[in-house]
Amino acid sequence: MSHTVVVAASTFRGEVRVPGDKSASHRALLLSALADGTSTITGLSPGHDVQATSAILQQLGAQRRDEAGLVSIMGPPDGLQACSVPLDCGNSGTTIRLLSGVLSAISGQHTLVGDASLSKRPMDRVATPLREMGAMISGRGERVLPPLIIEGKPLTGIVYDVPVPSAQVKSAVMLAGLFASGATTVNEAVRTRTTTEEMLAACGVSLTRENVGEGRSITIQPSRPHRHQWRIPSDPSQAAFFCVLGLIHQDAVIRIMDVEGSAERTGFMRVLERMGGTIDLRTDGSMMNVVVRSSELVATEIRSQEIPSVDEAPILTVAAAAASGTSVFRDMGELRLKESDRFEGCLVLARSVGARAWSDGDDFFVEGLGSATKFEPFTSEAGLDHRIVMSSAVAGLAGHGCTIEGSDTVASSYPHFFDDVRSLQ
Repeated sequence: MSHTVVVAASTFRGEVRVPGDKSASHRALLLSALADGTSTITGLSPGHDVQATSAILQQLGAQRRDEAGLVSIMGPPDGLQACSVPLDCGNSGTTIRLLSGVLSAISGQHTLVGDASLSKRPMDRVATPLREMGAMISGRGERVLPPLIIEGKPLTGIVYDVPVPSAQVKSAVMLAGLFASGATTVNEAVRTRTTTEEMLAACGVSLTRENVGEGRSITIQPSRPHRHQWRIPSDPSQAAFFCVLGLIHQDAVIRIMDVEGSAERTGFMRVLERMGGTIDLRTDGSMMNVVVRSSELVATEIRSQEIPSVDEAPILTVAAAAASGTSVFRDMGELRLKESDRFEGCLVLARSVGARAWSDGDDFFVEGLGSATKFEPFTSEAGLDHRIVMSSAVAGLAGHGCTIEGSDTVASSYPHFFDDVRSLQ
């Protein structure tokens, strides 16, 4: 297992462009492969998760060509076809969930497999609505753990109320709806990231969206996506690591470029501003340039609805550990179902730097030290979780260093993370 020794840095200055948005990258590949003809993608994420999606789509009949930062995807005229060998999703929950929606309608038998971490992640939330549409999906146990066996069948549109906020579940149902007979409607009580519906509309798919209270209703009509030229913005969830680094470090000014700026993706910034963080946002169309400066943070209450995917919880835990006072993380049970048990991982991370941390049901609490200069040096076990790697690194860089065991798992989303960190020192 790889390990990285992180040495605290005296200053951070400069700008960074984090990888292309992982959510948009997966979806650009999928929609391009489903279209008839050649689509192009600039800014595609280089992470292993996105590469897993790309490799599977090529197994299903799409063609890919890379040239000078431009990725071309050629969708087969007759559509994607079943592949006789297992389709390896690696560590990517997005890959297995979104492809479940697509494969449910493609004739033949499909087997989706993953690594040790993905094989422990329940897929029942996706299997339940897809089965309502007529899909045949089986996995291990009641929670439908991978490997998944999917038998492609004709699908019927449904009206589905998503029980737990999840952009991946919403997306799987909408992608299946492309192939269904009749319209498919997805209702969410809390608005999740809009990447899928916006990208479907951009490539000619007929859909309607309506905000309902704090939620949203999306109705999609069956159709084939048109080929498209995709430009992928920088990933907000990856930008979060540099935002927190710039805020909790004692001498930092960091600019993060071309960040995707939708409200559902940038809730963590509003949390950090509430904590006293100095964040300057400069909007350029649908993207933002973000400048963060060293700040004294104070505790706050963070609700899962503010960060619907809860992907930013680990790095916000680091911010809470550097803040004055006790921060409260509400309704964070979803963290237990990520690449690792991130709920426990957040507690371990806070305690590792010397902060007090405890939980009550799905809530957890972090009593901050008042400054990252009070962090203790520590060793982190990443547990096949890229966000734990990067959160630990930020804590070590702003504090007094750390050693990260299993640091190579960062490549699943951000292969050049440590290079980008060094470029700012």
